[in-house]
Amino acid sequence: MRAILTAFVLATTALPAAAALPQGTKAPQFVTNGAVGGKPFRLDLKQQLRNGPVVLYFFPKAFTKGCTLEAHAFSEAAPEFRKAGARVIGMSADDIPTLKKFSTEACRSAFPVARATPELMREYKVVWKEQPGLTTRTSYVIAQDGRIVMVHDDLDWSQHVARTLAAVKALKR
Repeated sequence: MRAILTAFVLATTALPAAAALPQGTKAPQFVTNGAVGGKPFRLDLKQQLRNGPVVLYFFPKAFTKGCTLEAHAFSEAAPEFRKAGARVIGMSADDIPTLKKFSTEACRSAFPVARATPELMREYKVVWKEQPGLTTRTSYVIAQDGRIVMVHDDLDWSQHVARTLAAVKALKR
């Protein structure tokens, strides 16, 4: 019974990541694969930043309750992010076939989702210590110059959209 209770507490408590990259840090550059609207997508962060700021949000596992709710929230807010000049990109360790399906069903084809490789997970400091192989739920707002201007690191999905959108809007001031 104690093991079940411990597992429940771990599964439902927002545990912080080991240490997300701090605000002001230069975002590590990367190229990876993913999907948008069910179609293959090649993500080059440097190329994305040429068009404006990027919201890079890491989520643990496609089609889990919190990750699906978070993807729905980002898809609903996609017009506001675009109006503010930002691009939203979801990242997880899921495989490409899963991300293709997630990009249409949960993300509603509103933004791409891409594969967070083990190396990329280490570089962004989003390896979930309690669940090896998964990312933490960490959102970064990266300014066009490649600097991280906002970090929100919390397994509770509910504030990621509001906080990243506020940070993006603050960049326009």
